[in-house]
Order: sequence, then C-alpha cells, then structure tokens
Amino acid sequence: MRLYAAVAVSGFRRHATYRMATAAGVFTNTVFGFILAYTFIALWDERPHLGGYDRGQALTFVWVGQALLAAVSLLGGGFEQELQTRIRNGDIAIDLYRPADLQLWWLSADLGRAAFQLLGRGVVPLTAGALCFELTLPGDPLRWLLFLCAVTLAVVVGFALRFLLALCAFWLLDGDGVIMIGQLLCVFFSGTLLPLTVFPGAFADVAQALPWSAVLQVPVDVLIGRYAGAGLAGALGFQAGWAVVLLALGRLTQARATRKAVVQGG
Repeated sequence: MRLYAAVAVSGFRRHATYRMATAAGVFTNTVFGFILAYTFIALWDERPHLGGYDRGQALTFVWVGQALLAAVSLLGGGFEQELQTRIRNGDIAIDLYRPADLQLWWLSADLGRAAFQLLGRGVVPLTAGALCFELTLPGDPLRWLLFLCAVTLAVVVGFALRFLLALCAFWLLDGDGVIMIGQLLCVFFSGTLLPLTVFPGAFADVAQALPWSAVLQVPVDVLIGRYAGAGLAGALGFQAGWAVVLLALGRLTQARATRKAVVQGG
C-alpha cells in the first residue's frame, strides 16, 4: 500500500505545480458561483422550497457544487484523456508491465489530484459564498467529517465512471466523443445544473438512483443535513455500493481489454 500512497502524494504534488491554472480555476468557480447563486435566488423567490430546499439550502448547493467541481471532475479534466492517450500511442504497455495494479495506480493518482483540487480550488469559492450569502452550513464537526467521507466516495465513483470511459480507447480509434458524452451525463444527472429533487415525478427517482447522483447530490445533501440516522448510513452505502459495482466492472473491462491488446500485439 505504500506504493499507492506514494502515487497519491505524487498526484497531489503534480497538480500543485500548476499555480496559475489553480488561481484561474478559483476565479472562474467563484464568478460562476455568483452567477448561479443569483439565478437560484430569483428561482427560489418564485418557487420557495422548490425540490424540498429552502433558499439557504439551495444556495449552499450552488457553492458546495463549485467547491467540488474540480475535486470530483464534474466537467472532466481528470486522468481519462491521459490514459486514453497512453492506450492509443502504446505507452499502456509500460503501465501493464509495472509491478502494480493498473486500476489502483490510476485511482491513487486521482485521489491525490482530488485532494489538491479540494484544497486548492474548493476552499476559496465556498468561503466567498459563505461570506456573501446566507448558507446552510453545519456547525457540528462530525457533519463535516461525514461530508468528507461522502466526498471521498464521490471521487471514487467519479473515477470508476471515467476509468470505464477511458478504457473505450482499446476498441475505438478516438474516445473523445465517449468522454464528452460521459461529461454531459455527469453534469445533468449529478445535480450540477439543478438539484435532482427538482425534476418531476418518477424521473427524479430514476435520476437519484443513477451513479452520477453519488458524485454531487449525495455529498451536498449529507452536508446540509437532509440525511440522519439510517438515512445517512443508506446514503453513504449508496455511494459505496456504486463504487464497488463500477470498480468491479472496470476491472472486468480492463481484463478483457488487456487480453485484446496482447492478441493484437502478438
């Protein structure tokens, strides 16, 4: 495990070197946070308690979403394009020869990246939102700890989804279209645009049952206290369940893709 811990630390340090990009990301997240916040204020003034949220909870959803945007790669920007490039140019053979598991290697690197992005691009936008708007943020340290657990599971679920998309490069000459579709699905079904509870009827139930809801909707709901007791355990279990299923599916796909690569390479 020390190997994967070192990979995670390396992932953290790697992204920490891009200081100007981090500063630009913080500025962009904060500006879009203000735009979305005033949009939500207008919407919730017309429809109070829309989706079961009061205005403070809705604004919290906006700013926590901006804080997690890079950490959970809601708009992409993680490892998937790099992995696809390595698959296309043949460098994946080097990765497969390493005395390390391919999936765990990339997961460790992504966890390090997410940790930096949470600190580097998450703290400032959330602080700005808290200073300028009345957010529903908990004062209980345990609630924040549970939120960090939910965020960690969200990162793992997001990684597992993007790992599957990246592996498509074993079969496709260009997997950029698949990645773009995955990003669109994530934006729509994670709650990035609107909380999923705003959707009508059965569509909201289906959206909340999909794995993308574990990436943003569940962590925000954990933070603002919409879950308690058995409901809280169920929410974290929902995330963990999707993480296990998607990681297992990724491992099966990786095994099949590796056999294909070995056959093609002679």
